[in-house]
Amino acid sequence: MENLTDKDIKEYYLKIGKNVAKIRKENGLSQLDLALKIGHKSSSQISSCEICYKNYRFNIEQLYRISCVLNVDICEFFK
Repeated sequence: MENLTDKDIKEYYLKIGKNVAKIRKENGLSQLDLALKIGHKSSSQISSCEICYKNYRFNIEQLYRISCVLNVDICEFFK
């Protein structure tokens, strides 16, 4: 495996966030709708994770919950 840089890792997290946002929008959900459905009280974490703001990112549990809400295979977020 090649040496991964911090930039490579951040780009991958950005890709995941963009895929979550794309699939969320395709399903007609706002960030707040999605946040509430996975047990959050506001959209701030969803919005931050979708764009990797201040290095916020989705963890595997959040991605699993989101995949269940959006009715997609979790692998779709990594493509």
